[in-house]
Amino acid sequence: MDEVEVVVAHSERATLRVGGVFLKVDADRARLDAEVELMSLVPVPTPEVLWYRPPVLALAALPGAPLGRLGGPVTGSPAGWAAAGAAIRALHDAPPPPRVGRAGRSIERLAEELDSEGGRLVADGLLPAALVARARRVAEGAFRPWPEAFTHGDLQIAHVFVDGDRVTGVIDWSEAGRGDALYDLATFTLGHEEHLDDVLAGYGTGVDLDVVRAWWALRSLLAVRWLAENGFDPFAPGCEVDVLKFLTGEGRWADRLSRG
Repeated sequence: MDEVEVVVAHSERATLRVGGVFLKVDADRARLDAEVELMSLVPVPTPEVLWYRPPVLALAALPGAPLGRLGGPVTGSPAGWAAAGAAIRALHDAPPPPRVGRAGRSIERLAEELDSEGGRLVADGLLPAALVARARRVAEGAFRPWPEAFTHGDLQIAHVFVDGDRVTGVIDWSEAGRGDALYDLATFTLGHEEHLDDVLAGYGTGVDLDVVRAWWALRSLLAVRWLAENGFDPFAPGCEVDVLKFLTGEGRWADRLSRG
């Protein structure tokens, strides 16, 4: 008899696996509707929709395995990471959809969020003020105009499945829409900078690495408190707090990043 596996769960949505079926439960009907629609538009493989009865979306399991997870081991070969880069490029080259995604928030809104979160991180004692200030200076590199692309919006490596050097599918399109392509690349390589060259081998040229690093800092600063309040650990080795330290010269990537 198949067991029920909780893949991820928090106050906004949850994903369960029962045998070869994933059940995604989302309290936001509009977001779930948009996910189903956008999955039908993307030029990359996605899970088969078995049925959709809001608030539940049933998806077929994908072959292969996720590339890994933030703070944990990775399973993909260099060729697998390059294939993922090529798939991301295909997505970004597709006609952008009408919906603005998470990667398309305005500079003004991002600056407001960064001000608010930075202040709360310090006030709540989660991060020291000096680290937040240094990371903020890095993050501000993402504040610039960008050409709109079709973006995933939450392109963690756990959402990309590969089998050898082939991408078998990309999951979790709830944050997809128009946005900054470099936000996706930064999300995908967050905490796994050592694979950035492999990803870019598949993705191609035209990538401003300073902006990718800025998005690493911005995404990490905005995520730390939410993660800590929802049962995740941004302080685990290789996760968001380590990324902030690396970017501000306190961690193992500092020398390489300064030469990039």
